[in-house]
Amino acid sequence: MSFDLNSLLRPHIAKLQPYTSARDEYTGKDGVFLDANENPFGSITAQDFNRYPDPYQSDLKEEIAKIKHVRPTQIFLGNGSDEAIDLLFRAFCNPGKDNVILLPPTYGMYEVSAGINDVEIRKVALTDDFQLQPEKILAAADEHSKILFICSPNNPSANKAKREDILFLLKNFKGLVVVDEAYIDFSDEPSFTTELVNYPNLLVMQTFSKAWGLASLRLGMAFSSEEIIQILNRIKPPYNISGLTQETVLAAIQNKEKVDQMIKEILAERDFLQKEMVKLPFVQKIHPSHANFLLVKIPKANQVYDDLIAEKVIVRNRAKVLLCEDCLRITVGTRAENEALLSALRKVCESPLSTDHSRQHPNKQVEI
Repeated sequence: MSFDLNSLLRPHIAKLQPYTSARDEYTGKDGVFLDANENPFGSITAQDFNRYPDPYQSDLKEEIAKIKHVRPTQIFLGNGSDEAIDLLFRAFCNPGKDNVILLPPTYGMYEVSAGINDVEIRKVALTDDFQLQPEKILAAADEHSKILFICSPNNPSANKAKREDILFLLKNFKGLVVVDEAYIDFSDEPSFTTELVNYPNLLVMQTFSKAWGLASLRLGMAFSSEEIIQILNRIKPPYNISGLTQETVLAAIQNKEKVDQMIKEILAERDFLQKEMVKLPFVQKIHPSHANFLLVKIPKANQVYDDLIAEKVIVRNRAKVLLCEDCLRITVGTRAENEALLSALRKVCESPLSTDHSRQHPNKQVEI
């Protein structure tokens, strides 16, 4: 399939002249800086933040490129992955005319961004085991279908999509295919960044919020062709990533060994939590996980969720989400946190004072 980026792009975006900041006009690091109307006397804080940051995060991208095995020009950095999602709608989707394909249950921000940008949503549900339905996805698309969002490993189901299904869609979907890999560090699946050279319609999203433990810094990554990255850079705010975030993550990248160790510990705790939850008679199903969380089916999940809050254990209630009826999404914690969860579950589900959601279920399924 030939991919024509210009035909996908909104016409006025193709002609847009981006805002040029002072740091676009002069990119050097030495000199007397009197060009950006900054405070020359420093900051009111102990550390100086008076100078605007690099608008294109060049130093940080150089280091990210090394660990992700891509070129710096193939990287877009956003204020969380949510910024990249929003910019994709702005770049490619004409409000009131174009549409995007979503695969529920999936990450909720795709639909929120579509609503904000007045873009039609076409939904093709996953199968009962949370896999893609490629033929139905293609059947739902038309000439106005601009973006297909695939979350793998998926949120909230935690499973990975079949690689051959994603490759099939990359070859046959005529728009942009976004593969959201926020949880890829916890999976045995290789990243789709390895396929960028083969598919000009592919954009891969990842994040520093999960495995790297930097959620508060709000730094998301998008990897794609240089042409698509240039479009995102053209329409983003000039200084979308703070200098403090750039400096902190640049230093953190040098400590990749700690990230690898944290991933190892999270995977070990995921195994522990799965094995312990299998023993609980009221757990009806544990879905396979390639993420740092489990999707667990417990009858009367709404009540269990409320009862857990009363025990000061907070999980995510997904009971009203399509295909996730009576399911709680449980993040893998430390050993102490996981044991506190297990203890609270036993208390709220096995108490004789609680409603009958503690009985053994004859059709219990535990998939690990």
